[in-house]
Amino acid sequence: MKEPPDILLVDDNPADVGLTREVLAASTHHSNIHNVPDGEEAIAFLRRRGKYTEAARPDLVMLDLNMPRKGGQAVLAEVKTDPGLRTIPIVVFTTSHADKDITHSYELGANCYVSKPGNLGDYFSAVQSIEEFWFGFTSLPH
Repeated sequence: MKEPPDILLVDDNPADVGLTREVLAASTHHSNIHNVPDGEEAIAFLRRRGKYTEAARPDLVMLDLNMPRKGGQAVLAEVKTDPGLRTIPIVVFTTSHADKDITHSYELGANCYVSKPGNLGDYFSAVQSIEEFWFGFTSLPH
């Protein structure tokens, strides 16, 4: 894998983006963090359109489900049916604990589903675990 890895955070909540960035910045993987606030921007970033023509291909996408303009499941469906994008791992990282959201996300091709913990310590641990799993233990496509 190229170093350092690129992570695309797709989340419209500035507090969650800030916390996630803080955890990732302190990691040993020294990830490049990119953030977009909604699904439309995520698709533009991934397809390198508009202001994202020079965007790096992410090694991992952390995707919230509940966003304006285009929700996370619509992004997931679009990415996982695109032959040029479908090998990018997508971790759904969202506040929803609903069985229907979990099941539907996996049906659409999510590589992992993690519900955002409600307390700060667990939130930090979840983000650290996601990053360590994907960049410390797995083999990812280039």
